[in-house]
Amino acid sequence: MSAQPTLFERIIAREIPSDIVYEDDQYLAIRDIAPKAPIHLLVIPKRATARVDEITDATEMGDLWLTAVKVARQHAQDFRLLVNCGAGGGQVVFHTHIHILAGWEHGPDSDT
Repeated sequence: MSAQPTLFERIIAREIPSDIVYEDDQYLAIRDIAPKAPIHLLVIPKRATARVDEITDATEMGDLWLTAVKVARQHAQDFRLLVNCGAGGGQVVFHTHIHILAGWEHGPDSDT
């Protein structure tokens, strides 16, 4: 990780305001500021890793995904969970996070 804190570390530290929809001791979930769906949330571990493939502990990985599902179910019946891994995979902020995308009336490929 860089010597400079990531955007998400700064949000976790409350240096940057965000719309927090969930928080516990290990995770924070916020609304994405540039949503790609009617509901677009980010589940962010407070313990920083640059990429999801840096998490090698099965319990830690499971807790991350279980938290994402828990948060998603609080906001939508149907949803998509998405992780970008590395710049070539579309990752922009190098702090592991899961996107929750939901809220389409007829699915993500519909116009509504």
